[in-house]
Parts: sequence; structure tokens; C-alpha cells
Amino acid sequence: MTEELPEELPDELPSDTAPSLFAAPPMGEQERMVEAILFASADPVTVADLADRMPHGADPAEALSHLRRRYEGRGVHLTRVGDAYAFRTAPDLGFLMQKEVVETRKLSRAAIETLAIIAYHQPATRAEIEEIRGVAVSRGTIDQLLEMEWIRLGRRRMSPGRPVTFVVTQTFLDHFGLESARDLPGVKELRAAGLLDNRPPPGATPDEDEEATGQSEMFEE
Repeated sequence: MTEELPEELPDELPSDTAPSLFAAPPMGEQERMVEAILFASADPVTVADLADRMPHGADPAEALSHLRRRYEGRGVHLTRVGDAYAFRTAPDLGFLMQKEVVETRKLSRAAIETLAIIAYHQPATRAEIEEIRGVAVSRGTIDQLLEMEWIRLGRRRMSPGRPVTFVVTQTFLDHFGLESARDLPGVKELRAAGLLDNRPPPGATPDEDEEATGQSEMFEE
């Protein structure tokens, strides 16, 4: 004689047979989670922090162990930092991370004015630069611009003394994103960028100021 099954199953199964609602993800998925967290974090991450972020039932310590073995021999290693973990460049590849630090050199006002005169009036001689600035140009100022490769020597003037001229270089144009010196901003653009005083130079009428093409007002003392 066979037993008849009940028509309806109970709403809840006994606790020892009920499927877990918080089953841990497969270990491979846990590894991916730990990997993602470590890569996204700027600072080393502790096991406790990993456990707080990962699903219930996950074992971050075990996932870290698997992940460490997976990264053996790779370009980055899973490294313990104190009580936390982080990805670090393999020690034998550290030389690839070294780079030369470019020292930023701030130009003096005299160098900026000299450079601007050469850019807008090239080819320009030292005497012409001094005439526009109204003061003498020191050898150090010219040497600094030559050293930076922002200016170079141009052709000599066919005039008494055959003075040398200065012109801007390709390095200068590349630094400022210019195709040629003709692309240098005009007076209106410089004023719009706040690089020039909006007031007209002394003695100039508004019309004269609008039509001015020279840059002498940039170099007033």
C-alpha cells in the first residue's frame, strides 16, 4: 500500500533542507570582484573592507590567495601592504616607471617681452628689441630663450655691422599650438584673454587704438 502525497507542499521547508538565500558567488567570481576593487582603489584595501563590499558568504581572504597565484610572473603583483592589499608593479620592471622630471622654468618679464617682440616683429635685431622695449636687453635673457629653443638666430641684416636677427622656432610654435607665427593672436584676442589692459595707450583715440597693429603697448614700463 502506497502513501499518498499531500495535495499541497508546506509553505516553508525545514531549515536543514531549505536552499540558502545568501549563497556565496563562485570563487572565480569572487576573484573578479576582489580584482576590480583593488584596481579601482587608490589605496591598499584590507580584507575587512573587501568583506564589507562583497556579497554575503564571500571569502575575500581565499579570493586574495587565488588572485595572488594568478598574478605570479605577471607585470603587476598582488602585494600585501601592512594589513591591506594592493597591486604593485613587478620589482624587476620598476625601471619602466621611472621618468625624467621636467623642471618648469618661469620666464622673467624681460624674457616674456623679448620673446613677444621677436614673435610679432621677426626677424628682429637686438637693437630693434631694445628700441621697442625702451630698455637694454641683457645677454642672459637672449641666452635663456636660445637655451629653451624658443628662438634661434636668423639671417644677418644687410646694414652696417651686419647685426644678427632672431626668429621664433618650431619648438615655440609647437608649444603654443600654432602652425606659424601668422597664427599669433592679435590685440583684440589678447585683450579678450585678459593679457592686455583694456585701456587705450596714453594719447591714443579710440579709433587709433582699434586700428593699431603694433604690440608696443605690451611692453610699456
